[in-house]
Amino acid sequence: MRDSVRPQLSIIIPLAPEETEQHYLLKDLANSSVHREIIQSSEQNRASSLNLGAKQAQGQWLWFLHADSRVNQDNLRALENSLNQDQQGAALHYFDLGFKDSNRLLRSNALGANLRSRLLGCPYGDQGFCISKKVFLSLGGFPEDQPYGEDLLFVWRAHQARVPLQRIASTLLTSSRKYSQQGWLKVTLLHQWYWLRLSLPELFKLIGQPRRRL
Repeated sequence: MRDSVRPQLSIIIPLAPEETEQHYLLKDLANSSVHREIIQSSEQNRASSLNLGAKQAQGQWLWFLHADSRVNQDNLRALENSLNQDQQGAALHYFDLGFKDSNRLLRSNALGANLRSRLLGCPYGDQGFCISKKVFLSLGGFPEDQPYGEDLLFVWRAHQARVPLQRIASTLLTSSRKYSQQGWLKVTLLHQWYWLRLSLPELFKLIGQPRRRL
């Protein structure tokens, strides 16, 4: 779906095969007054879908949303405020994480994810990354040669390029279906393993590289 006037914000939604959750997200976005375009993209993997959507985007800002995210008016107001504060368009913006149909275990996961994001600077893609198209392209987009963790590796690219991360003071809700389908403990441990396996090599790169600016 494209606006006839060049939009300020391009919302990119990657779609997996047979994905249906995006219909709820699209209803959320239809009820907003934000001037935007929405690009739904489905390629061979999530990274390819995200990069293709970014390439097609007409907006100054790219907002990457998972299909099973839900957006409310508080999210939109907080995003607008965060982007207004970033007058140079230099930062990678991200939301706090929350789960739909949350319980005590999932609340602990959300708390851990938000602490990791604030203290260690490692948010994940379900926290709704928003970044200027100029900076996104300068970072080379999401790595398409990785079977998983393209969002985390993109964040490390941002760190290595000295792109600042800016937390958006609002909670973006995402689905907990993978926990219910695969089991809470399995998914939680798997995420921690992925984070360590991907982050340690990237951290060493960051420590050892000369300072670089975009």
